[in-house]
Amino acid sequence: MADSAVISPSPLRQYALLADGERGALVGPHGDFVWMCAPRWDSDAVFSTLIGGPGTYAITPVGRYVWGGYYEEGSLIWRSRWITEDGAVECREALAFPGDPHRAVVLRRLLAHDNRTRVAVDLRPCAGFDRSPLSDLVREDDGVWTGRAGDLWLRWSRGCGPATPTGADGCALAMELTLEAGSAHDLVLEISDQALPGSLPDPDVCWRATEAAWRQAVPSMEHTIARRDARVAYTVLRGLTGTAGGMVASATTSLPERAEEGRNYDYRYVWIRDQCYAGQAVAAAGDHRLLDDAVRFVTARLHEDGPALAPAYTVDGRTIPDPRRLDLPGYPGGFDLVGNHVNKQFQLDVFGEALLLLGQAADCDRLDADGWQAARIAADAIAQRWREADSGVWELSPRQWTHSKLICAAGLRAVAESGSPTPQSRRWTALADQLVTHTAAQSLHPSGRWQRSPDDPGLDGALLVPPIRGAVAADDPRTVATLTAYIKELTDDHFAYRYRHDERPLEEAEGAFLLCGFLTALAEHQQGHEVAAHRWFERNRAACGPAGLYSEEFDVSQRQLRGNLPQAFVHALMLECAARLGKPWSYP
Repeated sequence: MADSAVISPSPLRQYALLADGERGALVGPHGDFVWMCAPRWDSDAVFSTLIGGPGTYAITPVGRYVWGGYYEEGSLIWRSRWITEDGAVECREALAFPGDPHRAVVLRRLLAHDNRTRVAVDLRPCAGFDRSPLSDLVREDDGVWTGRAGDLWLRWSRGCGPATPTGADGCALAMELTLEAGSAHDLVLEISDQALPGSLPDPDVCWRATEAAWRQAVPSMEHTIARRDARVAYTVLRGLTGTAGGMVASATTSLPERAEEGRNYDYRYVWIRDQCYAGQAVAAAGDHRLLDDAVRFVTARLHEDGPALAPAYTVDGRTIPDPRRLDLPGYPGGFDLVGNHVNKQFQLDVFGEALLLLGQAADCDRLDADGWQAARIAADAIAQRWREADSGVWELSPRQWTHSKLICAAGLRAVAESGSPTPQSRRWTALADQLVTHTAAQSLHPSGRWQRSPDDPGLDGALLVPPIRGAVAADDPRTVATLTAYIKELTDDHFAYRYRHDERPLEEAEGAFLLCGFLTALAEHQQGHEVAAHRWFERNRAACGPAGLYSEEFDVSQRQLRGNLPQAFVHALMLECAARLGKPWSYP
């Protein structure tokens, strides 16, 4: 394999995700780990060729080959498969699941099928986003190599005997393996921020435990449409969810939403809104485990921060660091950035989304006393802060965003209707009515539809959400007018866009926003337009790569994924559509 420092990244659609809840890795068509942060999602990367760093872990056939791959159903166990000049060879790969918060175990099992096959192996860890290459290499008994990369301990075992230190100062390990037909060969890599245990992982034991854990973690989704894709979406959401219940918005940072537009963000954190989307989606699909995780994380944040609830947190509930640039080339069309400016924003809508999640949990009889107290905290925060300008769902300049107020009304109605009528629930309903009345007086377009804000008459895909969630009725003239106008003005060939940036054609300003495409499917379903709903669903369901992963946006003209990968809220809404479209509309 060529020097990893000069390898160009592949199109995003060609990557698969390995994840264990605590961290994730992207593996590409050359058997190359192009991205992995350790020990946790928001740590510095140890493999970073995706954004121009030198760190990689590649297992690649020698000679010419054609790539393919697939997930073993109901898991994030990926099989890279290559047809070579000698025959077929596979690499079965996973992160040992469920993950340890401190120690990642990377499992890779090579399988030769037809004939003798040769593969090249290149292990080149470089921690700290390129600052700390592999060092202190020691070859121990039985071909086990140990070393350090910055503050991380590494151990590479099982079949590593012929490996040779390469690169500047021996900062990489390389070897070539010859696999006999029908044979298998295991490689196990451990990466930890603590000293590694004395015993080596047994590959067979790790594989059996990982297979069993995925079987237990992922439901059958038999009552959804597009069952296989619904299961992939669920496995992605589960893979992105850690032991504290937090689900990161994406595994990556700095993948541009639009080349040369400067829209690069770090999404390796837990967005409250996205977590609530995921909790509602899995509940609609009839599963409660990820719903419970979402409730646990959101409840803890409300109890801790109350009306100062942040839009996003680290997976362990800490404040997100300020954004800073990295000295790396970046993914083509973008630049590298870690941290996120969302840590300084107020987003009113997160309180409404939190109430929708808690109301859903109450309807499923899964909300305890702490959860109800969190609901009271969120409702009180809305009562206290709803007149303030906020940054809204798209994290823009503070305004009186229509969506923010209406989604808070939806959340208040959800919790008010989840239990027996009480003076408290009546107050929540009254506040919801006040929010809708006030917003109608300020943000109703002369045509009868909702507009983005009192000073912005434009349309917005986010305005489809409040009726779906019950802020106003499906047959309310404002609901119907908004959906009709949105489809006419902000969609093209069943791809949907957030809002109009300027006078350019929609597809030149940004990619189609897949979340909005699935929201349109739900809105059409709510109206009883079943053929249209399924057409929206199928069009946007197809906007993924071979692994079934979705990014935030889809470049319609180039048929490419744009933005960080995978994007959790897109998988959540795809799953919710798959759960709801197969039966008459009902919410919750």
